[in-house]
Amino acid sequence: MADVLDPKWLIRESYKIEGITPGECRSIFLDWALSIDGDGDMKVLLEGLIERYGTQHPDHPMTAVLHEGLKSTEAPKRRGGWRGRGR
Repeated sequence: MADVLDPKWLIRESYKIEGITPGECRSIFLDWALSIDGDGDMKVLLEGLIERYGTQHPDHPMTAVLHEGLKSTEAPKRRGGWRGRGR
């Protein structure tokens, strides 16, 4: 049965790699994001992964990457320039 949060077990396996760097974690995270079904809510998925893995490994570089990904799913701030002005 496929895991909804981590279909290819990429995130799980990243936590098993000793000495993994933040850059390698970002690369794995990108592969994970591309493997997610387009119908999934990215924020919910990331929160699930943080709950599953991040709570057990708070200092792991992948946990930091997951938190960065969660921040980027928040609503964008006001844009500058002509797009940000009221019409």
